[in-house]
Amino acid sequence: MYAILDIESTGGKYNEEGIMEIAIHKFDGHKVVDQFICLINPEREIQPFVAKLTGINNTMLRSAPKFHEVAKRIVEITEGTVLVAHNAQFDYRILRTEFRRLGYDFQRKTLCTVDLSKQLIPDAESHSLGKLARSLGIPMSDRHRANGDALATLKLFKLLLAKDSDKKIMTEVIREETHGELSPTQLDMVTSLPSSTGVYYLHDKDGEIIFIGKSKDIKKRVNQHFTTVSNQARKLQKITKRVSYEATGSELLAILKEYQEQKRNRPKLNNVPKKKLFSHTIDFSLNGSAHIVLKIKNDKELSENKMGFSSPSSAHNFLNKITSEFELCSCSFDTKKECIEESGAIEICNEKVNTAFEKYSLEGKNIALLDQGRETGERSFILIKNGQLQGFGFVELNHQINNIHILESIMTPMQGDENTKFIIESYLRKNNRLKSIPLTN
Repeated sequence: MYAILDIESTGGKYNEEGIMEIAIHKFDGHKVVDQFICLINPEREIQPFVAKLTGINNTMLRSAPKFHEVAKRIVEITEGTVLVAHNAQFDYRILRTEFRRLGYDFQRKTLCTVDLSKQLIPDAESHSLGKLARSLGIPMSDRHRANGDALATLKLFKLLLAKDSDKKIMTEVIREETHGELSPTQLDMVTSLPSSTGVYYLHDKDGEIIFIGKSKDIKKRVNQHFTTVSNQARKLQKITKRVSYEATGSELLAILKEYQEQKRNRPKLNNVPKKKLFSHTIDFSLNGSAHIVLKIKNDKELSENKMGFSSPSSAHNFLNKITSEFELCSCSFDTKKECIEESGAIEICNEKVNTAFEKYSLEGKNIALLDQGRETGERSFILIKNGQLQGFGFVELNHQINNIHILESIMTPMQGDENTKFIIESYLRKNNRLKSIPLTN
């Protein structure tokens, strides 16, 4: 649990500043579950440059509550949380100073989004909140007011959590928390999980990830781990001390994240594939003849003009699909038959085959695949550049989504390889609800 915090102080000498506005958004890693936004009478004068910067003046604060009147609420909303702020050292110091004046030792763990952004977005021109938000397309309002900056920090933190492919933020926070033993039924661990699409992580007592999975219903799938009687399930039930998750909205994105994060983290209870995910291919090239002849081959190389399949039957099903969809003739599958009945017949057949390949292949494409987001008003995107997976991200519905440079600035990078190409093409062959947006520079 996190408390996204921003404080506006009066300015002045070190450790003599006072809090004049505070905003706290309690965030469970997925949604805001509580919030506290308040002007505070600092009982001291505001420095002129601060008043000019924030628009807050002494007159506005005369009727505002004093810090001791809101201190209990701040303690309650931050209890059991990690404080997250942009330049957390400053906000935490000011907050502790105010509590120290009341004779209370306020202590919380902290995370700084300046430090996190330097690690996860090292190439940013600036890591100040305003410039970083602009470069990432994060909307900002009420700049230099506590709630405006807190909301921008919240959106930045959500983006950083998505970019944290190694799950260092999540693991460190969990490692430092106090862990209790599992409940007798082990069902208490799934009560807070959502019945939505995403990736889930099972952690041991040290916070280490021991299993990564994906599901269209996270709660149902994790519950199955705790209620089945297989050898694998027994191991998970014995070792798991915590379950965390990352909602994706998109099933395809969940499949890609599961593959990439299993490959990167190699959890000890996952059977991580070390080989190609496909076993057969269909070659859509001419292969030295005038006619494109489609044949299923036992092949594990996805070179140019090839598509991969997990089995001969799935390859046959695809050929039947495109034969019906594009009205392919039998000569596209049999070298003994040729289109000689009329002039240009071979070219017509080849054009149909190429059209089928263009529709279902990623080769050479610069596109964004749009799907459901994690919440209402949001879409997920998967970025493909020159036919290769580049990364993923989330945008609001009114966000410009056809500019490749904007998407590259806000995306979380993913390593594309033959397996990710196979995963995406396989999914597109079976699902036609994803929207493909051609990208411009």
